[in-house]
Amino acid sequence: MLRRLFDLAPRALRLLPPEEAHEITLKSLELGAFPAARERDDPALAMRFAGLAVPNPVGIAAGFDKDARVPDAILRLGCGFAEIGTVTPLAQPGNPTPRIFRLPRDGAVINRLGFNNGGHAAALARLQRRPRAGVVGVNIGANKDSSDRIADYVRGIATFYDVASYFTINISSPNTPGLRDLQDPAALADLVQRVMAARDEQMRAGKPRRPLVVKLAPDIAEHDLDAVLEPLVAQGVDGIAVSNTTLSRAGLSDRNARQAGGLSGRPLFHRATVMLARVYRATEGKIPLIGIGGIDSGAAALSKIEAGATLVQLYTGLIYAGPGLIAEIKHTLATGVRRSGATSLSALVGRRAAEWAAKPLEG
Repeated sequence: MLRRLFDLAPRALRLLPPEEAHEITLKSLELGAFPAARERDDPALAMRFAGLAVPNPVGIAAGFDKDARVPDAILRLGCGFAEIGTVTPLAQPGNPTPRIFRLPRDGAVINRLGFNNGGHAAALARLQRRPRAGVVGVNIGANKDSSDRIADYVRGIATFYDVASYFTINISSPNTPGLRDLQDPAALADLVQRVMAARDEQMRAGKPRRPLVVKLAPDIAEHDLDAVLEPLVAQGVDGIAVSNTTLSRAGLSDRNARQAGGLSGRPLFHRATVMLARVYRATEGKIPLIGIGGIDSGAAALSKIEAGATLVQLYTGLIYAGPGLIAEIKHTLATGVRRSGATSLSALVGRRAAEWAAKPLEG
């Protein structure tokens, strides 16, 4: 009965304002008012990502659990890993409300939240209290009014080093003015160098090596992609996440389509997957990728894997399909492995990257 109610909950929650619905969802997860995953993961879904052992490749994208309130609940839902954040050094309220808009006709959401979160100290305290089982990444960002945004990322590495399985360096949100300027190759090279130096300092103190993942936007111009990737490859980042929300409004039909902010959900799938495949090809498959954007079915998740993703993350798809989507994706991926004749999902990574990379960004 509980599982049935939980699967029906998204329909009821969509009757509420988006941020209120989100808070109720987090509260229910905090209270344990949800059913845990029924079955153990198929061994064929186990993946290695930047040295981390992940029981299955499905996670929920940053923005869902900004303040590290429910990472273990996310794992119990059946995700193979969790990622908290984006979290900034100081607490900040974000942009004025309303700032989240559903586009049900398009299966999409537009948000202009602006890194609203409770800051490093609050998230760190919660992560220090949790059991250390499971892969939990920390997505770090910069405060809107920071005078040295790169220093904010460096501070994030130092703050969360003992509790993070990996770090995601989020320079791709469109909702903090100027943040995407850090994708400029020169600025990006400086950023990566400084966060790697911060990691090196932790390692010199005898601590383990934490993978560093850089999260890119889907709106990078085609002719700029190689230049953006060059410092990531040259300095040896451990992973790349592709992608964040888009400013494109191509093909939308919902009345909320004109709202400002980043678009997520089904309309983002094509652009984000093409970008993912191009990154996979440009890096020759040597840097593991996290595929994000428009995953609302098992078939969509499988396409991300085939385009080059080792792991996938979803968020907007859960708003419309509910938590049952996690099990659906894992079933589809396991079925895809068996039908291919492979023994592991890793054998499917990038097998259609050339096909996807050849498509235009606007599908």
